[in-house]
Amino acid sequence: MKFTTYLRQGAPRLALVDAQDLIDLNDADALVPADLRAALSAGVDLQAAARQALRSGQRQPLEGARLAPLVPEPGKIVCLGLNYYDHAKEGGREKPDYPWFFFRAPSSLLAHGEAGWLPKVSTRFDYEAELAVVIGRKVPRHTPQAQALAYVFGYSCFNDMSVRDYQKRTPQWTIGKNFDRTGGFGPVLVTADELAPGAAGLRIQSRLNGQVMQDANTDDMIFSVAETIALLAQVLTLEPGDVIVMGTPAGVGQARTPPVWMRAGDTIEIEIDGVGLLSNPIADEAA
Repeated sequence: MKFTTYLRQGAPRLALVDAQDLIDLNDADALVPADLRAALSAGVDLQAAARQALRSGQRQPLEGARLAPLVPEPGKIVCLGLNYYDHAKEGGREKPDYPWFFFRAPSSLLAHGEAGWLPKVSTRFDYEAELAVVIGRKVPRHTPQAQALAYVFGYSCFNDMSVRDYQKRTPQWTIGKNFDRTGGFGPVLVTADELAPGAAGLRIQSRLNGQVMQDANTDDMIFSVAETIALLAQVLTLEPGDVIVMGTPAGVGQARTPPVWMRAGDTIEIEIDGVGLLSNPIADEAA
């Protein structure tokens, strides 16, 4: 199944995607929270709710709907750096022995179709095609890798847009990864049962103004989804609606000669086979 989050009168609403239509799950059943994170936290069987909505819910066209970030307010957004072999190499680093984790804030997210902001303070604005994992149930501490995928609700596309000069100002990458409207997230969530375990074997691309910049496969990840969840569970409690962003393959703009930076007027697309196509125009930061 596929789900999305759209805006109605400025408020995010959880919907089932059926072909070219949206079906609002809360409209179909008032007991289903209108927010994806709230629905997962409440333990709602969203697939059962979706089947009911297919029978009784009112449809509206997906085209023209204004979308929100897939999980508008995640409790945690945990990102991985250098999680593809070729990307680590192009950055002049060896395969890491442990994931390079960093966090994003919810305030950095933006929806499919929404303009990413070229910061006023930098022109070194880069793209990163990534697979996003949405946690469906609380992950107990020290969950083993063999059980980790049972806690994944689904997968989506993510663009970890990065302000490279700010990223490199400190040994930790956080500041360059948290500018407002730089974390493209969506447009849909595909439930885990629709894909191979751990979303393995999926082609992942970024295209800047139609030109392919990154072209890889999720099999190239150094740390798999299952291993990543198990490693995080050694440290912290993953909760429903938390998001893990799984790193980017080679081909980023800063590694090219000469570097390729996104500019106002560009369009950046992230596509993952079986998951979806995330597209964002780039605009100058608003006043």
